[in-house]
Parts: sequence; structure tokens; C-alpha cells
Amino acid sequence: MEFSVNSPILFVIVGAIIALVLAQSIFFLVRAVKRAKELGISGTTVKKTISSAAVFTIAPAVAVLVGVVALSKSLGVALPWLRLSVIGSITYETVAAGNALEAAGLNAGTTLTDPSIFVTVAWVMTVGIAAGLVFVPFVTKKLQSGLSKIGMKDKRWGEIFNNAMFLGMISAFLGYVFCDVGLVLKGDTSGLIPVCVMVVSAIVMAVCGLISMKAKVRWLQDYALPLSLVIGMASAIPFNMLLGG
Repeated sequence: MEFSVNSPILFVIVGAIIALVLAQSIFFLVRAVKRAKELGISGTTVKKTISSAAVFTIAPAVAVLVGVVALSKSLGVALPWLRLSVIGSITYETVAAGNALEAAGLNAGTTLTDPSIFVTVAWVMTVGIAAGLVFVPFVTKKLQSGLSKIGMKDKRWGEIFNNAMFLGMISAFLGYVFCDVGLVLKGDTSGLIPVCVMVVSAIVMAVCGLISMKAKVRWLQDYALPLSLVIGMASAIPFNMLLGG
């Protein structure tokens, strides 16, 4: 049987896994509502909390949908749907998939027809993100307690350490953005495309932040990420045409 990234069996397997995750969510939601009643919290407050939380999940869901669409050309819909619906991260999954495809000698937009490459990409996307499940229970508590001790001794140094950890994480992705800039010296300007897309996304994010603060449009803060993702991806089209990607 010919392999397809959109094979019905893949959707059946992925659907079963996501159904299990949804069942867990419903289970804990029901338990939480029961516990709220035991604590004497009014039904109006519980409903308002649930509805508010549901509304604020729309923005992250849009960002995830963008990631699924971006990966669906090469990997089909089922695998990105699974990876970005359970413990996946759009910033990690897209980079991991792109690196795996590049290692296999394929472009990010190439539809996979070789099942071995598909499995390799799936393993790269899964194993890397799953490391967090292993390290978090053993490392997070010690790390947080260490940062707390530093913050109690010197609040300034505590903030510096927190900011340094965040910048370290961002730097890993910046390396992926700037890794091909050197191609410009060889006459190939395609290495500037990721940089230009990043700049556009950053501008959109900054504009959303300014509007939300100056015009008091607070809801825009929740949609700044998906807006910057969508507009950044759209800007990649003219940049590809202009810079010869």
C-alpha cells in the first residue's frame, strides 16, 4: 500500500489520542466544579470563570492552528495536529521538523512520500519535546528553590538570572534565524528571508503592545502572538519573491 501523510489510519490513531486528552480535561473540569460547590463558591462565579478561561484559549489556539497549517504541506495534517495538541510547542515543532527535513535533503514544503523519513521527523519532533516530561519533575523544584534563594538574598540578581534564562532560550531560536545570513557574502540573499520575517513579526508584536497600552485595548495582548505569526508568515511570500528564496 502506498504511503500517505494524510492516511485515514493516522487520523484514527491521532483522534484516539486527542480524545483521551480531552476526556482527561473533562474529568478534571467536573472534579473542579464539584470541589467549588464543596467550598461554597457560587455557580455564577464558576460559570464566569469557565467562560473567561474558554475565551482566553482562543488566541493560543489560533497560533497552534497556524503551526498546523505551516507543517501540513510536508507532514500532512494528522502528525502536526497531534504534536501541537498534546505537549507540543509551535516554536519547537516547526524548527525540529525543518531541521529533520533538511537533514534528509528535503525542503520544508516538500510533501513526504517516504515513510522512513516521516517516522524520523516524527521521532525528532517527539523525543526532543518529551525531554521536558523527564527533567521537570527532577530539576524544576531545585531550580526554583535556587532562584528563590538568590532573589531573597539579592532581588536584583534574582531578576538578572530569570532574564538570563529567558534570553538564553530566545537565543537558541535566534541562531536558527541568522544561521544562513552568511550566504549573502556568496551572492545568495535568501539567508535574509528569516531575518526579514522576524523583523516584521517583531514590529507587529510591538505595535499590538503599544495599542493595547495606549488605547487600553487589553484583549489585543492575547491576540498579539497569532497576529504576529500570521502576518510574519504572509510577509515571507513577498520576501521570497524579492530575495530569491
